[in-house]
Formats: sequence, C-alpha cells, structure tokens
Amino acid sequence: MIRVFLADDHALVLEGLRSLIEAEGDIEVVGTASDGDQVLDAVRALRPDVVVLDLQMPTVSGLECLQRIRAEGLPAKVLVLSAFYDGDTIQSALEAEADGFALKTEPPQQTVACIRQVYQGQLVFPQAARRWLRQQRHRPGPAADLSEREAEVLSLVAQGLTNTQIAQRLNVSENTVKFHLQNIYQKLGVSNRTEAAGIFFKQRQEGRR
Repeated sequence: MIRVFLADDHALVLEGLRSLIEAEGDIEVVGTASDGDQVLDAVRALRPDVVVLDLQMPTVSGLECLQRIRAEGLPAKVLVLSAFYDGDTIQSALEAEADGFALKTEPPQQTVACIRQVYQGQLVFPQAARRWLRQQRHRPGPAADLSEREAEVLSLVAQGLTNTQIAQRLNVSENTVKFHLQNIYQKLGVSNRTEAAGIFFKQRQEGRR
C-alpha cells in the first residue's frame, strides 16, 4: 500500500481526493491537514510515503512545508498540488526538491496517477507545465560545461521524462541516458534528477533577467 497524506486548505479538495483514493486498491490516506503547522507535525508522526501538498496553505505555506520536510530529512515523496503552472511556481517547487507537480485543473484521477508515479521515483509534471518547459528549450544550456547532448538530456529530465522516455526521444539506449546523467550530476555537483532539474530552472530564470 502507498501511504498518502493530503494537505490542502480547501475542504472540498481534501474530501474529493480522499474519496477517490479510498476507491483505489493500492493507496490509502493516512491523514489530512488544512494548514501548514498540521502538515509538518503529521508528516513527522505518520511518516507517509507521499505527501500531496497545496502550495497555498495558511500559517505555514506549502513551499515552506516542503523546505522543512527536506531540511529535516523526512523520507516522504512530495507531490505539489497547485492551481498555477507559471514558471516561478514550477521553479520554486523544483528548487525546494518537489518530486512532482500536479494541477488542480486536471481531472482528479490524474492526481492519483501522479501519486503512483512519484512513489515509483519519477519526476512528474502535467502537460501544461511541460508546454511551458518546451518553450524554454531554445535558451542557452543551464551550465556552460555541459555538452549539447547533456544539455538536451537535462532539458528532458526537467520536463519530467523517465530514462526510458528520454532514450526513445533521442533514439539512444537507456544505458547511454544513464551515462549522460552521471556526467550531468558530476558537472552540476548534484546527486539526483530533482536537484539537476532545480538548477535547470534556476539558470533559466537568471537568463531571463
């Protein structure tokens, strides 16, 4: 069972997601919260596998909750749930090491699918956010010492593609993708695809200033 904690300041969203998840055979809701203080206390106590986290939370914002979860080393995957998919919102979520990004405007069943994906270790973004990402691809690479192919792989990672999907997109083997990722991590000084994507967004933002 995937143990999920839901955090949103809208009761209808909480109850709607809870009802939908309870109908699934492989996911259970271990708790809910409507403000940031409740989120942090509950995640510490319940140790859920996945936290579905609204960025707009009272007392403590969802973004700050995410930052504290990471700072404390809590093992939960975090799926950000937002009504917005502008560049600043996506970048903020990535820089805070979110594992995925789901939109409230998408069908609720899509959020359930995202829960499964982030639990499996995938970096997840909705199609609307990916369209925004693709618009940024013409900009210079996020690190001067990345090769053209490495910059392309990193861009696809930031769009939420898996290694298999990247391999298919570039017509190379998965081992080749893994090789490029190892080089990217070393050059950027990071240890995983979430951190690499965060640098991608940060430097894209700096390039627009």
